[in-house]
Amino acid sequence: MLDLLEWLAETPGPYGLSAISTALDMPKSSTLLMLRSLTERGYLERLPAGDYALRRLPGDGAAGQGALLALVGPYLARAVEETGESGFLAVLEKGRIRYLNKILPAREIRYDRDISMTRAAHKVASGVVLLAAGDDAALEAHAEAAGLSDEERAALLSAVDKAREAGFFLNLKGVVEGAAGAASVIRDATGRPVGAINISGPQPRLAAHAALVGAAVLKTATEVTEELRRRGSRISKGGEGKP
Repeated sequence: MLDLLEWLAETPGPYGLSAISTALDMPKSSTLLMLRSLTERGYLERLPAGDYALRRLPGDGAAGQGALLALVGPYLARAVEETGESGFLAVLEKGRIRYLNKILPAREIRYDRDISMTRAAHKVASGVVLLAAGDDAALEAHAEAAGLSDEERAALLSAVDKAREAGFFLNLKGVVEGAAGAASVIRDATGRPVGAINISGPQPRLAAHAALVGAAVLKTATEVTEELRRRGSRISKGGEGKP
């Protein structure tokens, strides 16, 4: 069961019983029993199509994304080193952005965000790119639920258009005064948006190096997405044994 959990953490799904059994070189009967047990305990979720997806790892909260955290960490650390600014992994939950982690740069003046607090999605770069990754109906539903004024709705639609065109969004007017951020969306092997890479820092610095920061978040999110696709493609083709 530990092998199964470790594999799921390193190889985000969802995957069916046959793919998991093949990848781990285990009998389907034994694999199914473990999958059912992990689902009952809330570590896995069984999707309508019958596939299994990791919900959390032991030690995570009920809505933990341990698998995504483990995968993104090295990529995000490199983006922080390249830009000299703070890096975050963000997810969208019920119209709000939650930050799963942060990696701070080795410099005295830096932006250290309180990641225990959630932010309204339409107010931050990570939220804009995740809303942009959805369809227009979901975007309108968010605007309605958030009670946006006509002016705020127009500003959000403009930001979403920019994010869809460029592949990232730079927000020079952050929730925290004097802060700014850029973000790009991460997609899983099925193309579903699962999170966003965010680089944030003091507004004057990000404005001066907007091209560098924008390129960094786009490259990092693309690399993570490609890694998720490679892993998904490998398993869908029958697996290669234990990673």
